[in-house]
Amino acid sequence: MSINFTGLSSGLDTDNIIKELMSVEKRPLERLESDKQWMNSRLEALSAFEGKLDSFLSRIGNLDSTDDIRAKSANLSSDKYFSASVSPDADVGTYQVEVVDLAQVEKEVSQGYDDKTANEFGTGTITISVDGQDPVGVEIDDTSNSLEGIRDAINDADAGVSATIINDGTASPYRLVLTGEDTSAGFAVDASGLSGGTYNNPTFTETQTAQQAHVRVDNIDIYSDTNTISGAIEGVTLDLLQAEQGVDTTLEVDLDKASVKGLIEDFVAGYNEVVSFVTGQSKTEDSGAGVMSGDSGMNVVKRNLQNRLTTIVDNSGNFSALSELGLETQRDGTLTLDSEKLDDAVENDLGSVEKLLVGEDSSDGIAVQFKDYLESATNSTDGFLAGREQNIQSNIRRIDSDILRMQQRLEKREESLRSQFRAMEQMMSELNSQSDFLTRQMDSMPKIGSSD
Repeated sequence: MSINFTGLSSGLDTDNIIKELMSVEKRPLERLESDKQWMNSRLEALSAFEGKLDSFLSRIGNLDSTDDIRAKSANLSSDKYFSASVSPDADVGTYQVEVVDLAQVEKEVSQGYDDKTANEFGTGTITISVDGQDPVGVEIDDTSNSLEGIRDAINDADAGVSATIINDGTASPYRLVLTGEDTSAGFAVDASGLSGGTYNNPTFTETQTAQQAHVRVDNIDIYSDTNTISGAIEGVTLDLLQAEQGVDTTLEVDLDKASVKGLIEDFVAGYNEVVSFVTGQSKTEDSGAGVMSGDSGMNVVKRNLQNRLTTIVDNSGNFSALSELGLETQRDGTLTLDSEKLDDAVENDLGSVEKLLVGEDSSDGIAVQFKDYLESATNSTDGFLAGREQNIQSNIRRIDSDILRMQQRLEKREESLRSQFRAMEQMMSELNSQSDFLTRQMDSMPKIGSSD
């Protein structure tokens, strides 16, 4: 870092003078930086506004679908034996379901052995026969005649069973467990083809029998290879948990009207978030205006949404406007919801609610119209908001370029001022030296009129 000894000749505080002069020169730069900050604030506000619109769009996403408007719910008298999920295609009704058997595959376990890695079994062939399939021979040689080797050989044979080893904690803890792959087929294992070795050939005991899942729906027997049963009841999937013969569970499939009301409540909440954000950008008595105050584009979006609230939808149902579902606009532009009015519409005339929101034939419902407009406005390529963001970002880049040029000019200006003041100081130093020399010369000259 260089040190400047300024003002030594002139007695002036040149550093401070230059600082003050540069502060005046920097005022345009400060205005540019203030403009950039303002632009960035607008960009942040626009991004926040886009977030509100995206949130509103996601809330509307389920209101424009017949499947979601006519969502079904499943109610069980007990959750002990199975759970149930329903699709919009489910038939409304009440069913008696008895879980007779759970689906399970056959399991067989061998006797125990002291060591699972010792090559002490005989060599030869283990034959596995799965019901309905040709027997598979599993070859065991002197590299695979341990319990682990037999396990791996069976798993590699693709014989319709899988093999694992368990440790039961006894003196001879290692047991080979064979598990079938098909609930409708049992299997048999014959290890008599092994000869030699010090370990007895494995013999297997069945611990679990293969069986299909078995349920009775309204006394009709239904079977399945898995414990997930679809199609026994139209649009209903049963996940079996426990079997108990002679015990019925009541399954009631009904329209999920609470879900529909929740979707409409979400619509109101999403709309209010958007309107409140726009309103919050306007100046009020208690606070200053937001950075987007008076923004025509933001107000265009607000007006478009407000106009759609009052849209009349021609349809064959009994409702043609959102107000008939209990939605009311307040003085600040937000919505309130008359819950009793909405409950009555959903409980007693869901079909008309669906026609108003989703539409009928080639006529779009109100929810569809809202969704189409929001998708257009928030499109990341050519949407209204994307264009505004690009414009602001372009202005910020222009300001950045102006700032860079001005900073370079100011650096040169400051260096020029310092050069000028250094030249002045040098000249003052030279003049001071000349003055001192003349003074000394004058002092050394004889006084006129003086006598020796």
